[in-house]
Amino acid sequence: MAYRKTLAETRRLEAAREHLVVRATEVVADVGWAQASVTAVADAAGIAAGSVYQHFSSKSALAVEVFRRAAQREVDVLGEVLEGDGDPAGRLRRGVEVFARRALENPGLAYALLAAPAEPAVGAERLAFRRRYRALFASVIGEGVTTGRFPGQDAEITAAALTGAIGEVLVHPLSTSAAQDADLLIAGLTAVALRCAGAAP
Repeated sequence: MAYRKTLAETRRLEAAREHLVVRATEVVADVGWAQASVTAVADAAGIAAGSVYQHFSSKSALAVEVFRRAAQREVDVLGEVLEGDGDPAGRLRRGVEVFARRALENPGLAYALLAAPAEPAVGAERLAFRRRYRALFASVIGEGVTTGRFPGQDAEITAAALTGAIGEVLVHPLSTSAAQDADLLIAGLTAVALRCAGAAP
């Protein structure tokens, strides 16, 4: 007869796995993907390195889970704003502002999600999530075109350009320790986003 885990054992393993992912996310935010070794993550979680493999088959599998969890939170927050109430131009401005402000408040993690060198599996996830960001922007831009708030355009092309521009603008301040005027940077970025979509001043 095959052994079945009890409910208590299952919950204990799930809690241990969750703790491991949280600590791994903190390590990645602090030192980046390359330095977030299994040993470093295990030390942060207060477990033996070998115990990591009870929950993940490899360092790559753990890294992918960290990326997915963190990136999904950002997609969810952006989606709430872009799909919320208000006119398309206002939602686009708020969406860019919220995205940028959250990135600047946690620069280590944001840089890891946007641009930090990572293994191929994480890179593939990064591309997948960029498509999700792009789809959210394309939706609100398309709505703006339909309602006459934005001029006629290919919403997918504009959204792709906007997604790339936001990432490019944020990469330098996120990857350096140079002091940044967050409000000034965000104001400039939102202005670029609105001009990109063709919103009236």
